[in-house]
Amino acid sequence: MSFSITGKTAIVTGGANGIGLAIGRHFADKGANVVFADMAEARLIKELGENDDSSNIRYFAGDLRQKLTQANLLSATIDAFEQVDILVNACRQVVPSDALNPDDDAVEMLLEQNLLTALRMSQQVARRMIKQSEGQTEGSAGTIVNLSSIAARCTHPDLLAYSVASAALDQMTRSLALALAPHRIRVNALAFGSVMSASLKETLREHSDYRSDIECHTPLGRIASAAELAEAVHYLACDGSAFMTGQIMTVDGGRTLLDPCAAPAH
Repeated sequence: MSFSITGKTAIVTGGANGIGLAIGRHFADKGANVVFADMAEARLIKELGENDDSSNIRYFAGDLRQKLTQANLLSATIDAFEQVDILVNACRQVVPSDALNPDDDAVEMLLEQNLLTALRMSQQVARRMIKQSEGQTEGSAGTIVNLSSIAARCTHPDLLAYSVASAALDQMTRSLALALAPHRIRVNALAFGSVMSASLKETLREHSDYRSDIECHTPLGRIASAAELAEAVHYLACDGSAFMTGQIMTVDGGRTLLDPCAAPAH
């Protein structure tokens, strides 16, 4: 059993900032070849610099909601590194929604962004993983890690759309895990909370009082850095978790353990 990802090739979506950027950098530091994918090309260049053929890092800019863009991302990865071993679906969006407004399209938008983009990307990459492992009967053919949220099971009325999309992503993870297990491809998800994502950082700029509320309702008493989440994703992506598939691993500082009701009664 090995925790090494040296020499592996990973695609990390949502790689221009926040958690996706932290995961990609962590993988690259550990010796993996990494393709950072995101819509924000200027941000990718700012964080990573221009593509360099001698480096183990590449960036790819495009709208991953489009199937053609996903196919082009996969082709660019194969052209650069000849294979793909790990997919991290970290491309996600958080928007508030109005549960009583039938004209609010947040549910449709987040299902497209957070669920369907990850599903289609997983299907594209899984087909390549199966093809490149033809003739092999042992060992892993690939690993897929989806970034989910504790909002899937601990919801908030203003986050209806995000909660629905997160719950759907969890079930997609389980279903794909069963479908891809015969091909030796593992699929897991990481549900996080109280982690300094790009979306949380932006929200705290507008609502600084949210920080103390989050910290008070997180048993470990703090907001974790994106780099801490990267370590957990590393575990799910490496052979150290070789017998783990279809699981939703929680990293939230104990937040989901806390009953928001102060009264010790049921």
